[in-house]
Amino acid sequence: MQSGSHHNYKAAMSWKSLRISFCLRRETKPHTKERGMMAKKPPKPAPRRIFQERLKITALPLYFEGFLLVKRSGYQEYEHYWTELRGTTLFFYTDKKSTIYIDKLDIIDLTCLAEQNSTEKNCAKFTLVLPKEEVQLKTENTESGEEWRGFILTVTELSVPQNVSLLPGQVIKLHEVLEREKKRRIETEQSTSVEKEKEPTEDYVDVLNPMPACFYTVSRKEATEMLQKNPSLGNMILRPGSDSRNYSITIRQEIDMPRIKHYKVMSVGQNYTIELEKPVTLPNLFSVIDYFVKETRGNLRPFICSTDENTGQEPNMEGRSEKLKKNPHIA
Repeated sequence: MQSGSHHNYKAAMSWKSLRISFCLRRETKPHTKERGMMAKKPPKPAPRRIFQERLKITALPLYFEGFLLVKRSGYQEYEHYWTELRGTTLFFYTDKKSTIYIDKLDIIDLTCLAEQNSTEKNCAKFTLVLPKEEVQLKTENTESGEEWRGFILTVTELSVPQNVSLLPGQVIKLHEVLEREKKRRIETEQSTSVEKEKEPTEDYVDVLNPMPACFYTVSRKEATEMLQKNPSLGNMILRPGSDSRNYSITIRQEIDMPRIKHYKVMSVGQNYTIELEKPVTLPNLFSVIDYFVKETRGNLRPFICSTDENTGQEPNMEGRSEKLKKNPHIA
């Protein structure tokens, strides 16, 4: 009798263990529907992909990065940006994951970096004094403020500053960046001189590398005035960018009311990249103009005039006069 009771007890315990094990397996294993929902979560953007995209667009080496509060001459208050120091240019992004910068600041001609007394605790403030403007910067803490000062002074003065409070490891990084920047400048100067040697005279450049008909050597303001005064001639102008290497496109659209917009066109290697929300890279400037025309279904038309006098654009007349002096046979 006792033997039978013992046998029943063992059987009951085995059955109980089996039920518990089964329940645990059911609880830990998600349903098929749940697994499907989990699999549909959007993947996080890869930091390496973001880095490669930014490198492709800026074509400059990354030296330092971090959050900065920036107040330029036209700003009413500080703007919060994820900022990268590439070469001697600061690139500003809306956040860490953005691949396209919304603004940039060339600091190669930095006159001085002036520190400001801050009433806020654990915060560093300083001003970048440039020939054409003064830019105020504010960091989230004093340590990052010292790092920013150190890297900015290193690349602009081509020497490691002695009056920054940094750890030995951070000072080593400054020396590494200094060597990289020196090498970059030498390579840039060499490539520029080689390109100049290879370039034919200006008289032949116009023939071999013609520009789109809507290209004018005018400023942003002048391009805007041309489009506003002569809407019948077109509503899209290609013009030089803020530097000698890149370009900009100025357009005038009439949807609800006339609006002027400007787009940057960056020279990347042998191609040109239009800085849109999703960058578009094209082989030449003619393709850039065609892209805008096709994407707007013909609403954007190149601004073309038969003579410069129609638009009254003086800069282009000066450029034409210079060419006539060099080659009187140009029509």
